[in-house]
Amino acid sequence: MRGFALMLALAAGAAHGVTVQDDAGNSVTLARPALRVISTAPHITELLFAAGGGERVVGAMNYSDYPEAARRIPLIGSDAQIDMERVLALRPDLLVVWQTGNTERQLAQLKSLGIPIFYSEPKKLDDVATSLTRLGQLLGTDGTAQAAARDYRQKIGKLTATYAQRPPVKVFYQIWEKPLFTLNGEHIVSDALRVCGGRNIFAGLKVTAPSVSTEAVLQENPEAIVGGEQHSGQAGINIWKPYKGMLAVQRDNLFMLDSELLVRATPRIADGIAVLCEKLERARRRRP
Repeated sequence: MRGFALMLALAAGAAHGVTVQDDAGNSVTLARPALRVISTAPHITELLFAAGGGERVVGAMNYSDYPEAARRIPLIGSDAQIDMERVLALRPDLLVVWQTGNTERQLAQLKSLGIPIFYSEPKKLDDVATSLTRLGQLLGTDGTAQAAARDYRQKIGKLTATYAQRPPVKVFYQIWEKPLFTLNGEHIVSDALRVCGGRNIFAGLKVTAPSVSTEAVLQENPEAIVGGEQHSGQAGINIWKPYKGMLAVQRDNLFMLDSELLVRATPRIADGIAVLCEKLERARRRRP
């Protein structure tokens, strides 16, 4: 019965075609639902699965590791290089690419193939839901995609209602310690912080992932520092412990969490935000 329903959906798509707008503002038109899709970023792979199109993904970029089935998808390259012969051999009818994560050279190579391209660049939390529904249209899996988008929006709405109006917490979000990197206000992490009543101390910087100095962080004197769980042999946010005059250190507000849940613009970001909000609420409780 499910197979018959899928055949009907594909037939409808073939009859009418579909046009959606991608995150670059381009119109992407397919004559029929995409059956062979290539993803060029881990967050895209997750979005495609969440939108109901996991079985359609025939090629993916390295680090596409969620859900578990994504690990079995043939790789078409890495951040540094895409195997164009491999891409062609997989006969895709849709390429979903990361607008700023893939290099200009890679994007130019993919564009030259003449295969429809959807540019993915979710910058705000609601862009994740929009991406799901748009990809669902291109895949012919609208029902699954819309349900996933509704569930995601409900989770974000509940977290926003609970935490967004709480007393603000000045936060330094650290993505790397040597050199010291953070994220600006245009990145989706800043939107996640706002849901929790957090304020990114470097939101005003122009570069999306800027390098900052230790002195700049000390001058801003954040109440909390949030960073990803460090890899073996790396200090992570513990580099700040010697700075006893910093408010975040004084109050023991150095928080580690699974940064993948916040940096990847996928439905799982709602789970990451729930943990983040709990951390910032802990910082509020530690105020005098």
